[in-house]
Amino acid sequence: MTKKSLDQNMSYREELLNSIEPNFIFSDKPLNRFRIPKTENNQNKLDKNTKILELKKHINSIQNCNLKDNAKKLIFGDGNINSPIMIVGEAPGIEEEKTEKTFQGESGILLEKMLKAINIEKNSIYSTYAINFRPPEDRKPTSQEIKRYSVFLKEHISIIDPQIIILFGSTAMEAVISSNERISNERGKWKEIILNNKTYPLMITFSPSYLIRFPENKKFSWEDLKKIRQKILELKIKF
Repeated sequence: MTKKSLDQNMSYREELLNSIEPNFIFSDKPLNRFRIPKTENNQNKLDKNTKILELKKHINSIQNCNLKDNAKKLIFGDGNINSPIMIVGEAPGIEEEKTEKTFQGESGILLEKMLKAINIEKNSIYSTYAINFRPPEDRKPTSQEIKRYSVFLKEHISIIDPQIIILFGSTAMEAVISSNERISNERGKWKEIILNNKTYPLMITFSPSYLIRFPENKKFSWEDLKKIRQKILELKIKF
C-alpha cells in the first residue's frame, strides 16, 4: 500500500468520525482512567448538607422535652462538614446560645489552645454536642435525656463520617459509648464505635469547661492530645 493511500484512508476515517461527533479531540496523552469527576465531590457535599438540614429539623421538632422547652435556640453544629476530625462536647451554655455556635467564651478559647497544641485549627474540624439544647441553669443532662439525644448524635456522626472522633466530657462519653464509668477511668484510651457497619476510632478526654474548673487535670488532657496527634500521623490525615 502506498503512502498516498494511507493518507487517504486516514482522512476518510477522520471525516467519518467528525460526521458522527464533530467535537472529538485527539491527543497523544494517555487517558487517566482513575480520575474522579469533580461533580462527585460536589454531590457528596450537597447530600451531606441535605442530610444535616433534615436532621436539624428532626431535632427541632422533638416533643415533650424539658431541654427544648426551656432553651432559646437549637445549637446543632458548625465547622467543616468534610473534616476528618469530629469533636463532641457535652451541651451548649449561655455563650453558645447567644451566638448559635459551638465552644464559645472561655471554654472555646481553651479548646482552640488545646487544638493548636497539636497543630489543628478549630475552623478546620467539625464540632457538635451530645445535647443540642442548653440545659436549665446549665445543669448536667440526665441519663434519660442523654439516651434520647444519643440517637440524633449517632446519626450526626454517620452523616459527617469522620476518621477520628474526640469526645469532650462525660455526657459525650455516655451518649456515644453508653458508659457510666468515671471519665477519669475511660479517658486516654482509644476505643471504637460501629455505626451503619462502619467503625470509628474515638478518644475520650476532659471537656474544656471542666479543665477551667480543675486546671490540675490539664496534664492528663495533654497526654490525650498527644495520642490524638499520633493517630493523625498514623492515619496520614490531612487538613
